[in-house]
Amino acid sequence: MEIPVVDFSAYELEKTNVSVLNLEKLSEELRKAFTEVGFVYLKNSGINQDEVDKVMGASKKFFCLPESMKKPFSRGTFSCNGNHGWISVGTESLNPRCPGDLKEAFNTASLCSDINWPSEGVDDFRDVHVSFYLRCKELSLRVLRVMALGLNLEAEVFLSAHKHIGSDVNGTTLRTLYYPPVNSTCVKENQLRCGEHSDYGSITLLFQSSEGGLQVLNRAGEFISAPSIPGTVLINIADLMQRWTSDVYVSAVHRVLLPPAGDSSTRQSLAFFVQPDDEAIISCCDGSDKYPPVKSVDYLLSRFKDSYGKN
Repeated sequence: MEIPVVDFSAYELEKTNVSVLNLEKLSEELRKAFTEVGFVYLKNSGINQDEVDKVMGASKKFFCLPESMKKPFSRGTFSCNGNHGWISVGTESLNPRCPGDLKEAFNTASLCSDINWPSEGVDDFRDVHVSFYLRCKELSLRVLRVMALGLNLEAEVFLSAHKHIGSDVNGTTLRTLYYPPVNSTCVKENQLRCGEHSDYGSITLLFQSSEGGLQVLNRAGEFISAPSIPGTVLINIADLMQRWTSDVYVSAVHRVLLPPAGDSSTRQSLAFFVQPDDEAIISCCDGSDKYPPVKSVDYLLSRFKDSYGKN
C-alpha cells in the first residue's frame, strides 16, 4: 500500500471555523492512514513551501560552515537542554547495530532566549528556526486533536499531555538535517544516510528536499518509497503513540538509503519530533495493559542512549 495524501484544508492553520462533518471526515482519513501505513502526506496544511525553503536555506548556510565554527554549538554543550545543538556526521546511529549515519543535524530543542545561537554567516538562523518551530507546533496540535477523534476519544486526550511544547519540560524538537555527498568507496558495511528506525514520541512532521532516498516499511514488510511531494508535509506515528493507542496507530520503521554510486547530490529535510511533556505518563488509552505505563522523558532518554551509545 502506498502512502495516502489527505487534504487538510478544512482544518489548516489560521482556520477557526471548522464543521463537525469536516473534522469527522479528516479523522476517518487519518485513522485509515495511521492504522494501515503509519504515514500520511498532508496537503494544504497551512505551512507553505516558501516557509520550508527559508528554513532549509538558513540551515544549509550553517552546515556549509567549517567544522570549527559549528563545534561550539554541539549537542550536549547546552546546560538548559542536553538535546539542543549540532550533531556531526557519523555521531548518531539511529540503527544502533549499524555504523554511524552519514548525516549531520541541528536540533532546536530549546527556545530559551539566553542561549548562544549560530550567528556568524547565518544572521537569521535563530529567528527562522524558532518561527518554524512554532508553526509546526500549531499544526501538530491540530493533527493530534483529529487523531483523538479518529479513535472516538475526547478531542483533548492527546493535547492534555502536550501543554508545554516549546519549554524545557517538553522534548519536542525541530531537527534540520543535511546529508552531504557520499563517496561510495569509503562507506562502511551496512552504513546508510539514516539507519532503519522508528521515531520516539507522538508524531513526526517531515519536510523533504527533492532528492530521494526515504523509504518506509509497510504492513506487508516491504520498504516503499516516500518521495518529496512539494506543498505537503509527511506525518508519521511514533513509538509512544503506538503504545498509547495499544497498537491501533502504527509507528512504522523507515530509513534513508545511500545515493546511487557516482551520485554526488546532497539531501535536506526538516523533522519536527513531537514529544509528550516530560512528566506525562503514557498508558494505553483503551484501559488495557498491553504496554506498561512509561514516563515520556524516561522513554526518550533511553532511546537517546541507544542512538548515541557508541560515541
